[in-house]
Amino acid sequence: MKKDLRIGIIGTGIIARSHAENYQKLENVKIVAACDLLPAKLADYCDKYGVENRYEDYRKLLARDDLDGVDVCVHNNLHMPLTLKVLQSGKDCYCEKPMAGSYADAKAMFDAAKSLGRRLHVQLSSIYSPQAHAAKKFISDGQLGKIYHARSYGYRRRGRPFVDGYGEKEFDSKYWAAGGALYDMGVYHISLLLYLLGNPSVDRVSGAVYQETAMDPVRRAECGFDVEELGVGLVRFKEGLTMDILESWAIHGRPFPPSVIAGSAGGLSIWSDGRADGSPLEFYSEISGYPSTTSVDVAAEQYRMRRANPELAAYDHSQAIWAAALRGEAELPHTAEIALNAMLISEGIYRSSACGREFGADEIAAESKSSAIKRQETGFGELVY
Repeated sequence: MKKDLRIGIIGTGIIARSHAENYQKLENVKIVAACDLLPAKLADYCDKYGVENRYEDYRKLLARDDLDGVDVCVHNNLHMPLTLKVLQSGKDCYCEKPMAGSYADAKAMFDAAKSLGRRLHVQLSSIYSPQAHAAKKFISDGQLGKIYHARSYGYRRRGRPFVDGYGEKEFDSKYWAAGGALYDMGVYHISLLLYLLGNPSVDRVSGAVYQETAMDPVRRAECGFDVEELGVGLVRFKEGLTMDILESWAIHGRPFPPSVIAGSAGGLSIWSDGRADGSPLEFYSEISGYPSTTSVDVAAEQYRMRRANPELAAYDHSQAIWAAALRGEAELPHTAEIALNAMLISEGIYRSSACGREFGADEIAAESKSSAIKRQETGFGELVY
């Protein structure tokens, strides 16, 4: 019998529902406590997912001594303060993506987890897809030879939160979210490539961000849209390879191709949105000098491997590996390290866009400042983080 796991959730919005639905797929895992400052939102979430213990004040949730882990599912600029509170309460923390609103805040989280001896897991769902598992094996088996370049693509033609009809208006606010397309979706695509490349060390970053496409004026006024809808960048790594980035919430253009990894002996194109629908992974190489394209049936191999090795199901999604790690049955992937590197890259693009020049990794880290929210007014008084 697997050890029962008792999970707490802080924040009950859209992403917390995704967490709950993944937990429901697992045996002996139960969300036993949830917290949100908005009582109606909290009640709706708890009623839907059968959560008995409900708190408006996160401090009451963290005072419990029966939680195996706590998920932080709030807006980006609250990730750092609440993650620190979770870690300082002696509990392991699972934080939503992006890791924080700035590199400085993400580094504070990373350092706190290390110094306190607690686990810090970051939501990077794309690294668990069947395509990612297959790509990792191709790379580790040397099929690509020397890898020298990668391309990170993320496409939405009209997919800006709130103003295009989906999601909450806080996604569009620097105060709450710190960034737009790069922080919302780019983190998935960039992080997948970092994971597959072995999380190389950033040397220099350049790029630009844009917000140019027309939007509904009423919705715009309501949310005060002040983040990017398009981010582009070029990263040079110390290991000698490069990566270019194109991430869109909105653009007048056709769908982008899959992300790419190029090596001296072969290349991969991979959908980096975490899809698990059997979309092919394509491998490019040569056979006796002739260019060859192989469409890899990842779905068939995923099925065979799960039937032959049921323990591999722990790597099917982020909640599954978190539960296995909390039970001591598996090691966590290095999601905090990867997410921290993705933060460095994204902040480098923002700085390069603002200043019109390339930035070194050390310069980005040294100049990064906290964007975290320090206090909030609530129905029970002011919260100071």
